[in-house]
Amino acid sequence: MNHIYHLPEHQTLRDQMQRFLEREVEPFGLEWEKAGKVPRDVLKKMGQAGFFGLMYESEYGGAEADALTNLVFAESLSQSTFAGFIVSVLVHTDMASPHLHHAGTAAQKAKYLPSLIAGDTISAVAMTEPGAGSDLSGMRSTAKRDGDGWVLNGTKLYITNGVHANVYFIAAKTGEGKHQMSMFIVEKGTPGFSVGRSLDKTGWLCSDTAELVLDNVRLGPEALLGEQDKGFYALMKNLQTERIALAAMAVGHCQRAIELTLDYVKQRQAFGKSLWDMQNIRQRIAMLDAKTRAARQFMYHCAWSVTQDHDIVQEVSMLKALTGELVNEVVGGCQQFWGGMGYMREAPIERLWRDARVLAIGGGATEVMLEEVAKRY
Repeated sequence: MNHIYHLPEHQTLRDQMQRFLEREVEPFGLEWEKAGKVPRDVLKKMGQAGFFGLMYESEYGGAEADALTNLVFAESLSQSTFAGFIVSVLVHTDMASPHLHHAGTAAQKAKYLPSLIAGDTISAVAMTEPGAGSDLSGMRSTAKRDGDGWVLNGTKLYITNGVHANVYFIAAKTGEGKHQMSMFIVEKGTPGFSVGRSLDKTGWLCSDTAELVLDNVRLGPEALLGEQDKGFYALMKNLQTERIALAAMAVGHCQRAIELTLDYVKQRQAFGKSLWDMQNIRQRIAMLDAKTRAARQFMYHCAWSVTQDHDIVQEVSMLKALTGELVNEVVGGCQQFWGGMGYMREAPIERLWRDARVLAIGGGATEVMLEEVAKRY
């Protein structure tokens, strides 16, 4: 790893996260998967440890770190074998609360950021709808003027942290233009705002995913987050942070799958010898590791480019497409060497396999990402 990507403080952060995962997450993750949620006391412990405010202002309890440090956090977090836990955290730190950090007024930040950083408040971001996923221009939720306030109506779908979040950053159309939308802060318990249903998923089992219903939700003027009608551009800006975080999740899955599989094939006996003694298996694992390490370097380059204020939309779109596909290749390839055990719920590789699939879909499907790349040539 290039020295600019590997500073002593980065290793300290990696070590802290490893200890936290070993102590607070891995022994309990199976219980959380059965319950369908991550206990809020665990998230509060993360906040108290300083993990939730790395890039935010010190006046609110943040560390004012850069994008590289934030990537180290995301990659270290993604060494967990419970992706539902990982995504519950990354939605809060890298996908939802950054909207407040980037666009919030001083009053909005003072009201919400300290508790978001401390882990007392957990956030969600609501963009996706039944007819608007990767194509946000298909959004149908509306926010209409009501005096100096707003009335929101519509439905949001596939919202991570949707059931148990305390505050939501919600996008809605505020005009007739294709990209004329705005962001709003909506607190749980606001009249007219409800969880329509909790969704049952193939993977990410300990993350709560919801359909949200907006039924004449009345908000004051202070609920508008950022400039009116500029929400689409705020969403596009933060998608780069989100996609680097999802790439970190994918790379973390690759790393863990290879690590677990190396241990397994050195122990598993077949035809009188270990699987590791079979040349083809050794070489296939080596190639999967080579691809993972190459993707990791590209990922760190993208985060470094953020610190240099470079235009990275094309590169991050490449990264998201590359890692979303690679994680399925690596985890699926590793799972093959586990034989029947790899298909059993008791094996961590089976969980990684289930959880990896969505990384080629969520946050921008591979096909959409490649179009973002192609139109910038």
